[in-house]
Amino acid sequence: MAPGSGSSTHLVLRSLLFAPGNRAEVLTKLPRSAPSGAVIDLEDAVPSDRKAEARTIAHQVAPELVAEVRLFVRINAADTDHFAVDVSNGLPAGLTGVVVPKLESVATVDAVAAALDAAGHPDLPIVAGLETVAGVVDARTVTTHPRVRWCYFGAEDYIADLGGVRTPGNHEVAVARAQIAQAAHLGGIQAIDMVVADFGDDDRFRREAIESRALGFSGKLCIHPSQVPIATEAFRPSADELAWATDIAEAYDAALATGDASIAVNGQMVDEPVARRARALLAAAD
Repeated sequence: MAPGSGSSTHLVLRSLLFAPGNRAEVLTKLPRSAPSGAVIDLEDAVPSDRKAEARTIAHQVAPELVAEVRLFVRINAADTDHFAVDVSNGLPAGLTGVVVPKLESVATVDAVAAALDAAGHPDLPIVAGLETVAGVVDARTVTTHPRVRWCYFGAEDYIADLGGVRTPGNHEVAVARAQIAQAAHLGGIQAIDMVVADFGDDDRFRREAIESRALGFSGKLCIHPSQVPIATEAFRPSADELAWATDIAEAYDAALATGDASIAVNGQMVDEPVARRARALLAAAD
C-alpha cells in the first residue's frame, strides 16, 4: 500500500516535516528523511502574494509525493481571506489529512469541516493547530471534535498572542504544553509538540522531544530534515524501556491469574497503573 493511500486512524506522527508550498524543489525532497508525515505549507511559510502559486505547486508535486510519504497540506486559518480558496483549490487528491492552524472552538472546527465537505473532502481528517491563548485554554473543545485526529502546539504564535517572551528554557509555555497534552488525551488523539526554530540546535530539539514525550506528546513538528531522525528516536521506546515493560506486563498478568494485583518485580512495586504504563509502552513500539 502506498504511504498516502491507507487509513490514518492509527498513524503515529513522531515527526511532521514542513516545507514551503511555493518551493517545489524543496517539496520534492520531503520523503528523503522518511518523516512520519510531510506537510506542504500554504500558511506561514508562504508570502501573501505567492499563495496562488503555492496552491498550483501543491497539485503539481502531490501525485509523486503521496506515493512516498503520508502527505498533508497546511491551509490558512479560517478567519483569513485565503481560507476559502485554499479549501476549494489547494487540497490535491491522496492527502492523509489537512492541517488547520489557529483553531479555538468547536464552532470553528464545525465551520472548517463544513467547508471541507462542500469542497468534496468529506473524509479528510484534521490536524488542529492550537496556537492562540483561546486555542490553548479551550483546547478540549477542539480535541474532542470527531473530525480532529491530531493536534499540535504552536508556541511562537501562542506567545505572540499572549504578549509574552519566548525563552530557550520554555518556562513560559510549560503550562500550555501540559494543557494540550491533557486535552489530546481526553479527545483520544495524538498531540505533536512545538517547532524548534533553530534547526541547527540538535541538542535543544532532542531535549524538547524527550520532555514532550514525558508529557504525553506523540511527536514533534520539524522544519528541517535533520530533525526527523532525532524525533523518530526520541519518541520511540528504547530497548531498555521495552525490556522493563515486557518484564512488568508478563509478571503482572501471571500474578493476576493467581489473584494478586500488587506484586514486586525487580524490587519495584507493581500494581495496575504501573502495568498499564508498561502495556502502553509496548503498544507504542508497534
